[in-house]
Amino acid sequence: MSHRICLLRGVNVGGVKVLMTELKTVADTLGLANPRTLLASGNLVVDSDAEPLDLEARLEAGIAARFGRPIEIMVRTPDQWAALIAANPFPQQAVTDGSRLLVMVMKARLADGALETLQGLAVGDERAAAVDGTLYLWCADGIGRSRMAEKAVPRLTGVGTGRNWNTVLRLAALA
Repeated sequence: MSHRICLLRGVNVGGVKVLMTELKTVADTLGLANPRTLLASGNLVVDSDAEPLDLEARLEAGIAARFGRPIEIMVRTPDQWAALIAANPFPQQAVTDGSRLLVMVMKARLADGALETLQGLAVGDERAAAVDGTLYLWCADGIGRSRMAEKAVPRLTGVGTGRNWNTVLRLAALA
C-alpha cells in the first residue's frame, strides 16, 4: 500500500472549521489506513492505493457529509509530490526561507492568464512561476504581506490550495 497526500482547501480560516481529529475520523470511516495530519490547516496523509481523483471524490463526499459543507481536496501520490519538490523553480529562495515560498497545488489546471497576472503584481524581489500545473510564488517580504499571494485565489488561478515550502517538505517526510 502506498501513501496519499491530501490537501483540504481553505479550512480553519474564514470560518471553515475542521478539527484534525474529525478529519482522521472521516478517513477511518472511508476505510483509509493510517490517517495522520500535519498542523491544523487541512493536511492529511493516508495509506491507500486509490487513484488521486477517485480519492478526492470519496474524501469530498465524506467531508461534506460530516461537516455539512463542500470542501475541495487535492490528492497527490508520493511520486507526484517528489516531482513537485524537484520542479521548484526557486531552490535558492527555498533554502533561504521556506516560509516565504508558497506552493499552490491545483485541483485541475492553472487558469489561462493567471501566471502573467500574478507576475504583474510582483513587487521588488517577488517572483511567480508555474511548472507542470503547480504554481510557485516567492514572496520576499512574507506570504502575508504579498499582494501577489493575496490575489492567488480561485477566481484568478482556478481551484487550488497553497502550502509554504516548509510544510511541503514536512508532508514529504510524513508520506
